[in-house]
Amino acid sequence: MCLRSPIIFCALVLGFNTAIAAEYLLSEEAKSLNLPFSEAVRVGNMLYLSGQLGIIPGTTDLASGGIEGETKQAMDNIKSILERYGSGMDKIVKCTVMIADIAEWPRFNEVYVTYFPGPKPARSAFAAAGLALNGAVEVECWASAD
Repeated sequence: MCLRSPIIFCALVLGFNTAIAAEYLLSEEAKSLNLPFSEAVRVGNMLYLSGQLGIIPGTTDLASGGIEGETKQAMDNIKSILERYGSGMDKIVKCTVMIADIAEWPRFNEVYVTYFPGPKPARSAFAAAGLALNGAVEVECWASAD
């Protein structure tokens, strides 16, 4: 057995000699929309959420209220998905934000920060030429889970 790589050595010492299976998660509510993706994927103790638009649960209708309303709905959708699968907002470690109009960035942030009263997750953001369903914002998160 070759132990040239420190990563391979650590994996063998710690007993990680099998791949961790991915579990593709989709609630009944999300299934009813017949969209071509899982709402989350669990790998070990991590949840990887698909990007969430500000859509009203069980529909493809965007929440009213412009960027603020859509941001609140997207964040509430993220919170619901995390709680459904044994996690929570305080366990988010990374978010990626796609925003249709970067000029609305300050208004997005006013809502976003209310979901993280303590430490803030790492975050990346970029402006998008267009989002699904003509949304104003989409937020994707990674979180640890029990």
